[in-house]
Amino acid sequence: MNDTKYIGMDVHKESICIAIVNSAGKIVLECVIETKASIILQFMDGLRGELNVTFEEGTWAAWLYDLLKPHVTKLVVCDPRKNASMKQGNKSDKIDARRLAELLRLDHLNPVYHGEHGLRSLKELVRSYLTITKDLGRVMSRVKAIYRSWAIPCTGKQVYAPQHRAQWLAKITEPGVRRRAEFYYQQLDALRSLRREVRRELLEESKKHQAWIQLCQIPSIGPIRAAVLLGILQTPHRFRTKRQLWTFGGLGIETYSSADHRYVEGQLQRSKKPASIRGLNENCNHDLKNLLKGAAIIASTKPGPFQEFYEALLAKGIRPEMARLTLARKIATIVLIVWKRGVCFDAQHLKPQTA
Repeated sequence: MNDTKYIGMDVHKESICIAIVNSAGKIVLECVIETKASIILQFMDGLRGELNVTFEEGTWAAWLYDLLKPHVTKLVVCDPRKNASMKQGNKSDKIDARRLAELLRLDHLNPVYHGEHGLRSLKELVRSYLTITKDLGRVMSRVKAIYRSWAIPCTGKQVYAPQHRAQWLAKITEPGVRRRAEFYYQQLDALRSLRREVRRELLEESKKHQAWIQLCQIPSIGPIRAAVLLGILQTPHRFRTKRQLWTFGGLGIETYSSADHRYVEGQLQRSKKPASIRGLNENCNHDLKNLLKGAAIIASTKPGPFQEFYEALLAKGIRPEMARLTLARKIATIVLIVWKRGVCFDAQHLKPQTA
């Protein structure tokens, strides 16, 4: 007798709504429990058979994944952006849990990667570094916005420098506005100091991993970019091919086609109409996309094998933006090769048959 259970969990801060269906799709149990580790484990221990569990990626996903992984047969953390059927019809915790359980039974869920506990510390440091860097950029934009709102030109980076700060503040005649600018400068200094501290700890943690040393050897992938790659990707083996990495990094091309076949003289033939290109995929890791784009921009301007590759593309008549996209893809591919094989960077990796 097949005793497989498919468990959908709609997780919230204070409660979890659970729906369990069997192999035939029949609901065998529905309940609501408290979002508490001991109660969740007690509930799982009371079930028998193969337990297949799913819940959506969110604030509680990492904690719940680590908690349930040793106690269930299969655990899928699914991507809520790809659960189109969850957005149709009525919506409630009970309905969402039922739909998740049914989608799991039908194997219609897109999993979100969780794992590699050995890189947990590095992953959290990378998150801290990226978050603080974004906050720093926002504060810098606010500083310039103050001067621009009073028609004071402020191009360049001199407006942020401590040694020129008094000179810039003196340009603001309104006392209240000047005081607001001083507050922003204090916030800017605090974030800069905090960013240096996080950067130092990030580099110290990165040096514990052999892959970081190998990634640093790739041109335009410096120590920080190598550390961020480790924190975001965690392992190269989650990507079977380079195209999967391109899609994850926002470098995949989305195409559209319709009426792909037609009858010609009684024979079914594939249409020669080319597929329409819709642009780069939007559902991606934007931090990784920014990293690869930044690496490509730097590599295209610094002498070396990447610049030669970029200039060869331009010589073929490829537009600069498309050449940079191709270079970014090539860098992503080389990252995958170096990391997966555990080898050092070689300019031969730029050849099509190698990558």
